[in-house]
Amino acid sequence: MKFSEKWLREWVNPAIDTQALSEQLSMAGLEVDGVEPAAAKFNGVLVGEVVECGQHPDADKLRVTKINVGGDELLDIVCGAPNCREGIKVAVATVGAVLPGDFKIKKAKLRGQPSHGMLCAFVELGISEEGDGIMELPLDAPVGTDLREYLGLDDNIIDVDLTPNRGDCLGIKGLAREVGVLNSIDVNVLAIPSVTPTIDDKVSIELVNEDACPRYLGRVIKGINLDAETPLWMVEKLRRSGVRSIDPVVDVTNYVLLELGHPMHAFDLSAIAGGIKVRSANAGEELVLLDGNTAKLNDSTLVIADHNKALAIAGIFGGEQSGVTEKTTDILLESAFFNPVAIAGQARSYGLHTDASHRYERGVDFALQHDAMQRATALLLEIVGGQAGPVVEAVAADKLPKVTEVRLRRSRLDRVIGHHIDDAKVTDILTRLGLDVKVENDSWSADVPSYRFDIRIEEDLIEEVARVYGYNSIPNVAPTAKLKMTTHDESTIALSKFRNTLVTRGYQEAITYSFVDPKAQTILHPDSNALVLPHPISIEMSAMRVSLMPGLLASVAYNQNRQQPRIRLFEHGLKFISDESAENGVYQVPVLGGVITGLAHGEHWVEEKRNVDFYDLKGDVEALLAITNDVSRFEIKAEQSDGLHPGQSAVIYVDGKKVGFFGALHPQAQKSLDINNATFVFEIEMSAIEKRNLPQAVGVSKFPSNRRDIAILVADSVKSGDILTAIEKVGGNQLVDLNLFDVYKGKGIEPNYKSLAIALTLQAVDRTLEEKDINLVVDNVVAELADKFNASLRD
Repeated sequence: MKFSEKWLREWVNPAIDTQALSEQLSMAGLEVDGVEPAAAKFNGVLVGEVVECGQHPDADKLRVTKINVGGDELLDIVCGAPNCREGIKVAVATVGAVLPGDFKIKKAKLRGQPSHGMLCAFVELGISEEGDGIMELPLDAPVGTDLREYLGLDDNIIDVDLTPNRGDCLGIKGLAREVGVLNSIDVNVLAIPSVTPTIDDKVSIELVNEDACPRYLGRVIKGINLDAETPLWMVEKLRRSGVRSIDPVVDVTNYVLLELGHPMHAFDLSAIAGGIKVRSANAGEELVLLDGNTAKLNDSTLVIADHNKALAIAGIFGGEQSGVTEKTTDILLESAFFNPVAIAGQARSYGLHTDASHRYERGVDFALQHDAMQRATALLLEIVGGQAGPVVEAVAADKLPKVTEVRLRRSRLDRVIGHHIDDAKVTDILTRLGLDVKVENDSWSADVPSYRFDIRIEEDLIEEVARVYGYNSIPNVAPTAKLKMTTHDESTIALSKFRNTLVTRGYQEAITYSFVDPKAQTILHPDSNALVLPHPISIEMSAMRVSLMPGLLASVAYNQNRQQPRIRLFEHGLKFISDESAENGVYQVPVLGGVITGLAHGEHWVEEKRNVDFYDLKGDVEALLAITNDVSRFEIKAEQSDGLHPGQSAVIYVDGKKVGFFGALHPQAQKSLDINNATFVFEIEMSAIEKRNLPQAVGVSKFPSNRRDIAILVADSVKSGDILTAIEKVGGNQLVDLNLFDVYKGKGIEPNYKSLAIALTLQAVDRTLEEKDINLVVDNVVAELADKFNASLRD
């Protein structure tokens, strides 16, 4: 919004210069985009009177004039303007004057006639960018007065970029109120007396859409004279606000809009049939606008209509048929409150943006309509004459905004701002903002005025106090914070460690629902006592999962149906075990699960193409267990689990408790779940693997290690893991590494027996082991295996 600094200072005049005023407004949230002079620089231009004006003897388009500028002699000036005539007051650039562009006025002769000066137009003085002929001043302009002084051109135009919530400042009155608050000075109150009706003419008003327009005022003014000219002081104020003068009626409505911040509109009374109806447009209804374009209205658009047709788009643009023209003698003046929600977006939908829509979209004071009507009426009667009828008001009081009360607590104010402002200062700020303030119990209760529709909650008041107090006045204190080291159990393994391990091994993380298909779950876990939801999303998602398998296997089927040849998925989540002894009758157990199927490796000319098998999955599970740095704590036994192949499944135990399983999916379950290839799954309870065995730092032995290989014969039923465990117990501290590197069955081995080749690495930390020490350990190992497993050394 652009405005004249001098116009603002007529309302409130703080003892600060233009730069300080601009800085003050910007710091208060009314950002100043620019400041420019009201007119270009010039001097030596006076108010003059055309005493004589005759035709130039040697030029058809030139006139010879004698101009009175208040001196002893009249000035001879040759002028080519068509509107130059005797008796008018003009702007005279005398000899020696300097006009914009460093143009100096000198004595000259034009076609043989002396010219001691120049009669100036608005364009030549840099006041306006357009205009025909020379400037015509009011007849009461004092001759000889400096034009800059007479027009008040030593002024600045300030351009303020307002945020959408500050619609109350879209007028000089609102801006003056802000400046008064910021400088703690009083604002000159504009006296708006009521205009007494002199005729009884009026127009009926009906609010059809009360929600969109809860208040509408209309007033008939008859016998106006549109040949009258808008006063120069008003034209100048409009110009400095970026508004072009059109005719007195439009100029007055624009002036009230800029002065009070309230849009108004005038209709040609002769174009109104019956009375006024404020209603929603009919679908497909058309309206020719003032700019000549035809708008096809939609039924969400609010219109001002008479009993036959739409006259204007409410709060946005007037219609051509009801617009004021040079032939208009009677008008209906409108002053209304439109709900911002009803106006928002409507102008944009028709490709329009007007000063009125800009204000109505942001909100207009719902108590300002009477003042605007009386102010505009008084100005019109003064300029164009006429007789005013009574003000007709239609109002739906219950639809108007309500005055709200907002409470501000001292504790909250200090905490948010971070600075203590005296109670008296806070009260003064809120009072000057126009709020009706009550102080009680270390808090303020404020009734918000009708023009501050942006204040609704406590934080709004805090913002107002801080803004008016001045952000620069709040001490710049850096926040302090005490650093406290978090307590972290080093033995706890982060979930990301398991995720990264599986991702490294080619898995992708999946997230499936905790609600599964009860039929699919029964196939995998026939004896599960799953919780059934009373109000499921669907029948296929009606049971709580008892493992991660149903969701992961459903994902496998989904991917196989989309021709994915290699699938490796894992998931971390909860399984829900029904148990009456548990809180709420259910245990929620965090688990980590996965599934693999399809090719073991992506297709490659080096790698042999093969499908995954049991040992691929076993390797992945052992990699997860190895993260705990305590693999010996886990015991893997060949046992069948729900939904798994009886010959390719294993169970993981810790201290005799089952904590997980892995193996191949049962062929029957695989068929029932529409899974194509052999599929392998695993699941481990997080409680079993979330802790690691912290390594103990020991000295590195400087003595050599010794390797001894033994080959033993044992029955096929003996598990190699049991043999390795027995060797570890017998080997003692000198056994530093143990490895099963070969299993052989065939020629030279009796049926139902197998040969296990085991490497033992021995080393001491305090000495070099002698042959007798090594043989003693080996002999003890062989004796233990013979005693416990009936094993014998292979020849």
